[in-house]
Amino acid sequence: MREDWSARKAEHRRTWRARWLSGRGVLIRARFGVTVAVFFANIIGAATAALEALFVVPEPHVGHLRSLLTENAEAAFGYTLFGAAVGLTLAHRKMRSLAGWLLAERAPSPDEQRAVLRAPRALAGIVGWLWSVAAIVFGVINGLHDPQLGARIATLVFGSGVVTAAASYLFAERLLREAAGRALTAAESPQRIAQSVVGRALSTWMLGTGVPMLGIVLLGVASLAGLAGTRWQLALAMVVLGADCLITGFVLTAVATAASADPIRSVRRGLADLEAGNLDAAVTVYDGTELGLLQAGFNRMAAGLRERERLRDLFGRHVGVDVARRAIEDGVALGGEQRDVAVLFVDVVASTQFAAHRPPTQVVESLNRFFAVVVGVVEAHGGLINKFTGDAALAIFGAPTAVPDCADRALAAACDLAERLAAEVPEFDSGIGVAAGLAVAGNIGTPQRLEYTVIGDPVNEAARLTEVAKTMPGRVVASGEVIKRATRPPADWRFVEEIVVRGRDVPTQVFVPGGERDQPAGRSGRSRRRLRRPPPHPPPLRGAASQ
Repeated sequence: MREDWSARKAEHRRTWRARWLSGRGVLIRARFGVTVAVFFANIIGAATAALEALFVVPEPHVGHLRSLLTENAEAAFGYTLFGAAVGLTLAHRKMRSLAGWLLAERAPSPDEQRAVLRAPRALAGIVGWLWSVAAIVFGVINGLHDPQLGARIATLVFGSGVVTAAASYLFAERLLREAAGRALTAAESPQRIAQSVVGRALSTWMLGTGVPMLGIVLLGVASLAGLAGTRWQLALAMVVLGADCLITGFVLTAVATAASADPIRSVRRGLADLEAGNLDAAVTVYDGTELGLLQAGFNRMAAGLRERERLRDLFGRHVGVDVARRAIEDGVALGGEQRDVAVLFVDVVASTQFAAHRPPTQVVESLNRFFAVVVGVVEAHGGLINKFTGDAALAIFGAPTAVPDCADRALAAACDLAERLAAEVPEFDSGIGVAAGLAVAGNIGTPQRLEYTVIGDPVNEAARLTEVAKTMPGRVVASGEVIKRATRPPADWRFVEEIVVRGRDVPTQVFVPGGERDQPAGRSGRSRRRLRRPPPHPPPLRGAASQ
């Protein structure tokens, strides 16, 4: 029962999470954000207007002051209800473009993207328009009693409206960030369609600090003209305007600064993820200024790094990790360099008959398992799979990076490979030949199409020895040269015979693992007991490689 309860609880969480992240959830939060932005911005504006009306405007010289205050209070209450209803209606009507693509769970069109990013500015315009009408209304109400008072009240309300519109823009920009993020993320190349960072900073200063400071300047001019009332009234008005300048300036500057700092922080977090090796790092693009272009640029950079890493991985899979690393570090050029290498060649026995009696998919599956064992063993011993040739593989030890004990590694890999192939890929029988010597390792082909390869006598010798290995019980043979170069052979190697393989004039001593050797590994050119002198014209090995 406890498990059932846990399962239902987990399912409930997944359901709520899906609803929260759905387009409908984003739309609900966007509408709520607009409502909150309008509410708090107007609270700030109303409080500013009330304080300035009480303490900045000199006491009017009218005989019915109480009735005037009552008229202003009633007008303020009625207009607040009217402005809230009209403002929220117009604001939510502007949000209709969000509902279309969010509810449909689709990418927005360019016009819908612009509508989302311009929503804060449109909201600020609605708030500014309502406060402008309020300035006219309250100017007329008070101007009927005292024209000078009406002008002052109208100016005061208009200034408060400017501050309110600025606050609405900044609050809405932050609260609509999630919807803007979805809109901008869907764009292939987001363009700056809001104001710039510099414009945002200057607008914040002008509306949050400049307008109250302008009120202080006008108050000083009125005092010089003898229209500011008593000295006490002037001092009180300056204190209120100064406090208003400090408070509103701080609040709006803090909001604007956070709006500019948050995108930078998101990019910094993304860079930290990239430095930690997380190439899937991405940031949500939600800013309509140059900072949004910075976020989009980071995502494009991360996508480029992911693509580069995929290409590097594919390059390494095709030519080998060491070859790829060297090509990236030193560049790619035709030609090569001589290296002492050990070569391991492995070839499947009777692969043609195997493929003739089985469907191609089964043949490919078996070959993939065969090559998986070959690659795993060779790389575990520090070798490089240079190429796959049908049902055979060529492995190099000592190139492109020089390895002092390349012969030891090749012999150990051959023994391990024979054991693992017999156990893990029993449907295939294979021969393994190991040789060593001087070869040229480098790039051949043309500048437009080249291949890293190793060319030399050891490669040909190892390929021929695989045919000999197919006739040996252990299916592994090594040349006398590789045994001679080994400093610590991984197993006892026994001399079998000396032959001349096709394509070579020099006899090759053949060694197989297991048992006591007839003599030290390759210290002498011939075996004293088991040596068989090659015929003057040795017959070619059956099925030998052509290279």
